[in-house]
Amino acid sequence: MTKRLDTRRLRLGMAQINTTVGDFTDNRQKILKLIEEARSSGVDLLTFPELAICGYPPEDLLFKPQFITDNLSSLEKVAAASSGITVVTGFVDASEDIYNAAAIIHDGKLAGVYHKIFLPNYGVFDENRYFRAGSACPIYVIAGINIGINICEDIWYESGPATTQAYSGAEVIVNISASPYHFGKGDYRERMIAVRAADNVAIIAFNNLVGGQDELVFDGNSLIMDEKGQIITRGQQFREDLIIADLDVENVFRTRLHDPRWRQGRLHREEKGWCQGDKIIVSEAPLGTNKPALPPRQVAVYGFPAEVYEALVLGTRDYVLKNGFKKVLIGLSGGLDSSLVAAIAVDALGKANVVGVAMPSWYSSTGSLSDAKLLAKNLGIRLIAMPIEKVLQAYLDTLAEPFQGVEPGVAEENIQARIRGNLLMAISNKFGWLVLTTGNKSEMATGYTTLYGDMAGGFAVIKDVPKTMAYRLAAYRNELAGADLIPAAVISKPPSAELRPDQKDTDSLPPYEVLDPILTAYVEEDKSIEQIVAAGTDEKVVRSATRLVDASEYKRRQSPPGVKITPRAFGRDRRLPITNRFKRD
Repeated sequence: MTKRLDTRRLRLGMAQINTTVGDFTDNRQKILKLIEEARSSGVDLLTFPELAICGYPPEDLLFKPQFITDNLSSLEKVAAASSGITVVTGFVDASEDIYNAAAIIHDGKLAGVYHKIFLPNYGVFDENRYFRAGSACPIYVIAGINIGINICEDIWYESGPATTQAYSGAEVIVNISASPYHFGKGDYRERMIAVRAADNVAIIAFNNLVGGQDELVFDGNSLIMDEKGQIITRGQQFREDLIIADLDVENVFRTRLHDPRWRQGRLHREEKGWCQGDKIIVSEAPLGTNKPALPPRQVAVYGFPAEVYEALVLGTRDYVLKNGFKKVLIGLSGGLDSSLVAAIAVDALGKANVVGVAMPSWYSSTGSLSDAKLLAKNLGIRLIAMPIEKVLQAYLDTLAEPFQGVEPGVAEENIQARIRGNLLMAISNKFGWLVLTTGNKSEMATGYTTLYGDMAGGFAVIKDVPKTMAYRLAAYRNELAGADLIPAAVISKPPSAELRPDQKDTDSLPPYEVLDPILTAYVEEDKSIEQIVAAGTDEKVVRSATRLVDASEYKRRQSPPGVKITPRAFGRDRRLPITNRFKRD
């Protein structure tokens, strides 16, 4: 007897987990725990993110044979624990070469392997360096449903594997992914997935990674879209989550019957002889029919600036904890940037694990120390006060002879920043606390920083946050607290490095509301000076700002890693030679 169409349902689970690169034991334990939870919830198919077995991105660890072997051994243990359920998880497959792969596991056995076809090699990605591209687009019959499985970049191509799988009969497309975050990425990705679902008249389940890995943050925000491009459910942003949904696959069949585009598209592909995916039988019926009811699910979606703040908190927490640190140290100047970094650190690690250090000099304003003390009190963190006048005088006395006859200037200013950096690193060295630097993207772009001074540290929390965005983030954190957690005086005072009398940032830089749009256009959008000027900015200001950017590459190359927030961050995204004579007109 033919199976009744109105009973064609699939209970799908997507495990949005935070993996650690190379931590096969912890990654596997997370996977096994969620397999057990999904099985008890009646899930037919449970998916995990791209390279969930080994963590993403593993980079040159992929050149180490032991890494590949341990990854395969861990996959075998996951397969052995998968009785009574079908599991899809990312791993590194190895045969004549290595592949970014998805394992299809059913009831304790490996039932199939999919190899990622489109290997990204732009921005933060470098997958062609490591992997061989796949070439097959099979579909799998799981619990009686035709399912296409592909990996991350594969879903971004309009006529990619998802289309081949859909026209080969796949009614559900599962994409396991490690899609890194930048501001606005979630909205863009959601629109893309909606288009893929509607164009292919298929349910699309997008299972994303969550967590921080070096500069990258993965935002989770997994999605299930129906065949019309409407959201069925989603995962939380910046948090681990198990998303379970009952999919009415019969709706896909009915929608395709009423969609002439679908029929014509399939006919066209058949006439052209284009690739059709092979069908692999995994299981022809659900493993259980008496499934417990699913609780109602509602997930809030962050907008700006909340999503950026959450990304910074997650990126900071994971960098600190995954690298074995417990406490962090921050130089508190009483300014906006250090105050924001301290607030993020407290939210990431707890107030007991954050220590502030105030290091006033002759040029520090009276409000600098009092504002730092008030911030520390508001956050509930320990504050160490260490005035640097005596140390500075000792430096100046020591340098008096070689500096004789030369007017004081930037060198003397930077000595102060380097004293502070040295003191922070001494405390770090003594107690094993990680120093968080406090420079923002506007400063990093223009070189308004001091090597071995304010750039000294282990992690640069707001390295990719423009100054104007930093103000928005500080205001957001205060709104969240319902009070001036970051003191109002900190936000309202003119920005200053306080390295000479009455110094202001505007002595060296344009106002940040003028500078930041120039930097966005030049650094992130690669616009020419002429294009930026044509948009209405003074040519002299543009040329001055872009010269500073070009001249500061050597500084940025020596800066610590920091959370990627913008579409094009310094470092992995933007790779320019330090030594070059190319000058843009």
